[in-house]
Amino acid sequence: MKRICLAAAGLSVLLSGAIFGFFYAWVCSTMWGLDAADPRVAIAAMQAMNGSVRNAVFAPAFFGTPVVLGLTGLLALRLGARGAAVAFLAGGLLYFLGGLVLTMRLNVPMNQALALVRVPDSLEEARAIWHAYSPDWQLYNQIRTVVSGLTLLAAGAGVWLLGRHSRAAAPLA
Repeated sequence: MKRICLAAAGLSVLLSGAIFGFFYAWVCSTMWGLDAADPRVAIAAMQAMNGSVRNAVFAPAFFGTPVVLGLTGLLALRLGARGAAVAFLAGGLLYFLGGLVLTMRLNVPMNQALALVRVPDSLEEARAIWHAYSPDWQLYNQIRTVVSGLTLLAAGAGVWLLGRHSRAAAPLA
């Protein structure tokens, strides 16, 4: 049971780090680059990226993170590592609400609406579309980036607390 919990804790950190890194990259490079581009190019590029993100590489981190954190929390609880359990469970709930739900309720509908847009020939029309989309999308992405960063910290704290619990519970030699 202990080894399964440790493996789940490692996977919790891995998935939390992966989704944090994904959202963070959009904050510090992708959206800045699109904002600096011709808005016609930005619209087409965002449509292409949003169309490609639904894949088997992205899904485990996006959908699996709260599940794995929750399971890890329950395993830690069965081991009697209450502090670690709270950290993993809190991280899972935090990401579920501030990452997964936020994305599905705010970013995804914006992406779906943008997908229906025909990229206009007019620079001014494209600029109006992009400026109606980008600032709000980025705000929601910044929120989910902070939340997923806090999720990663919670998973790290869970690992640390699990290690402390394991050392304290180990029989003396």
